[in-house]
Amino acid sequence: MTPVFAHGNLRLYLLKLLQEHPRNGYEIIQALSERFGGTYSPSAGTVYPRLAKLADDGLIVKNSDGHKNVYEITDAGRDELERRSNELDAIEDEVSDSVRRLADEVRTGVTDAMRSLRAELAAAAREAKTRAQDEPVATPREPDARTESRVAVYEIENAVSEFRRELRSDLRKAVAAGKVVDDELVTMARAELARVRELLRPR
Repeated sequence: MTPVFAHGNLRLYLLKLLQEHPRNGYEIIQALSERFGGTYSPSAGTVYPRLAKLADDGLIVKNSDGHKNVYEITDAGRDELERRSNELDAIEDEVSDSVRRLADEVRTGVTDAMRSLRAELAAAAREAKTRAQDEPVATPREPDARTESRVAVYEIENAVSEFRRELRSDLRKAVAAGKVVDDELVTMARAELARVRELLRPR
């Protein structure tokens, strides 16, 4: 996965989020995910140690609110943001670039998967046709076109089922890794599937 934050930059961005208003850990993770359109969703193991270090440094305080801990920026934390305001602007630009790269990675993956599906379908159809032609037929005077078609359909259905399993797994891994799966990708996938269907239409 392409990194969204360079070393040390997430710590500063957490201060920025808490400058807006106090948040608990879950709200911080959600804010990061929403801020970057779902392309970056840090784990609790990434966020909480940095919050603990910020608290140790006196830049934030942790207050108990029922069953949740709410984090709030201190005056020292605000001074830190003011002192490093130029770095924060650079982080915003860096994050925008990283988000675009992550989106491009997912789009490339979907496109490659669709190309692979078209190639597999074409290969399966050719293999089924060759196999049907090589097999002896009950009536030599008239080839059994229905049998040939059933074999081809069976091979294609197997290829599609295998592709669906692999694509579902790839998409889940992409989402878990923080990559974006948006409407543009859905549109792209539908368009590629329509092109695959064109292979099956009579010429």
